[in-house]
Amino acid sequence: MKTFAVVLALLFSVLAFADSASNQNTNRVWITDVIIVSPESLDHIGKGSVLIENGRIARVERSKKAKKPAGATVVSGKGQYLIPGLIDSHVHLASVPGMPFNQGEGKQKMVEEYFKQLPRSYLYYGYTTVVDLAVVDRQVLEDFRQAPLHPDLYDCGGSLPFANGYPMSFAPPAVRFKPFPNFVYDAKQADRIPPEYKPEDHTPAADVARVKSSGAVCVKTYFERGFAADKHLPVMGPDVLAEIRKAATQDGLVLMMHANGFEAQKFAAEGDVDVIAHGMWHWGELDKKTELPDEIKRLLDKIVEKRVGYQPTIQVLYGELAYFDPEYLKIDAISKVTPKEMLEWFQSPEGKWFGKELNEDGAPDAAILKDYEQGPLRRVRQVVTYLASKDANFVFGTDTPSSPTYGNLPGLNGYLEMKQLQKAGMSLAQIFRAATINNAREFKMEPQLGSIEPGKVANLVLMKKSPLESVDAYDSITTVWVHGKEVPRDSLAVNSNR
Repeated sequence: MKTFAVVLALLFSVLAFADSASNQNTNRVWITDVIIVSPESLDHIGKGSVLIENGRIARVERSKKAKKPAGATVVSGKGQYLIPGLIDSHVHLASVPGMPFNQGEGKQKMVEEYFKQLPRSYLYYGYTTVVDLAVVDRQVLEDFRQAPLHPDLYDCGGSLPFANGYPMSFAPPAVRFKPFPNFVYDAKQADRIPPEYKPEDHTPAADVARVKSSGAVCVKTYFERGFAADKHLPVMGPDVLAEIRKAATQDGLVLMMHANGFEAQKFAAEGDVDVIAHGMWHWGELDKKTELPDEIKRLLDKIVEKRVGYQPTIQVLYGELAYFDPEYLKIDAISKVTPKEMLEWFQSPEGKWFGKELNEDGAPDAAILKDYEQGPLRRVRQVVTYLASKDANFVFGTDTPSSPTYGNLPGLNGYLEMKQLQKAGMSLAQIFRAATINNAREFKMEPQLGSIEPGKVANLVLMKKSPLESVDAYDSITTVWVHGKEVPRDSLAVNSNR
């Protein structure tokens, strides 16, 4: 009996091992005969093969004669290019494009369909990782993570606006504090802050600690005096930013600052932020200068020297101009990332409400386009051109959606941003690195993401064209892998057979 029991145990052991090996084999994928384009080795591009095991990259073979691993499922990438999944490090998942801040009233079904499609729209354009910079509705992020297919999601927790400043200023005084529990208290404004909010609970250190405890990887704050003729919003001083910097460093968080003008970016650079979240659309008193002023060049040199991460977000401006471009809603790709009911609403008079707010004076569309082109668009391109010539530390982010505009749609907005970056003077290699390894390094994800190397998460994108030869490559995607799961691009579009 004892001998029989030993034999029986050995038999079960062998069967268990065989079953385990079988399960392992079913989780092995061999992507072969593909051109590997990885940002850490752009000088070694060539045909090769990649082995995925249990959601991670197990092997990278840069040899045409690499032998297929036993039991692996083979995917031929012949004639195609394999890149790491793209990273968009500036999104706002809870905001619905084209919707006012009381979004969804009377349109619940339309909004639900949008949120259902949201993670698939990012994946459709190869974004396998996104970073939400200002969490205002944690449930939206949790729902995003629970979707059957979704990009990896990181966030900066609740942002740190200065009391009564941007973006708190968009809400009426009576209700503006509740959505921003991490606002920074300002003793000079004590009479304008509800008494239930105590100064000791809203110090930079206390705010950053709450961000850290929420599981965030970064903290976001703002320097913004306002817009157009109204530029009187309260802003923090260097002492407050220094406290935020100190707390972020102690808690291991990346410090990001909304700064879209010369004054703001100078403040950010002098305060040693890690990432400037926006291009320099405004030059203040230097706005009328047609050439890049020396004062701005000196600031940009400092940004390059300090290796501050830089997000130009040029497409933010085109997101506003979409209302004055009759061709925008005719773009075929919009129907791939926007549910039908929402797209029809965009085209209705009600759906164009934000365009009316942008043009209260009723100026001709051509005049508005000209003002943007000769003003903020010209300025931001000149800055990007200069930074590109110095090989600045660009990190790719889109600010999707940047405002209640239908001109910043998830996924598609990234592709359009890349087109604008190239137009502004960034090379295709700079764009590629910004959306892959630069983002991974800046946000401390490099051990997991950003390149095609053994041990990293198998977030991969297969495309027909090389991203180093044409920006259109980012719209030639055929397949996306999310943690090793193969997903045909067509299956990610709206109304596809999922």
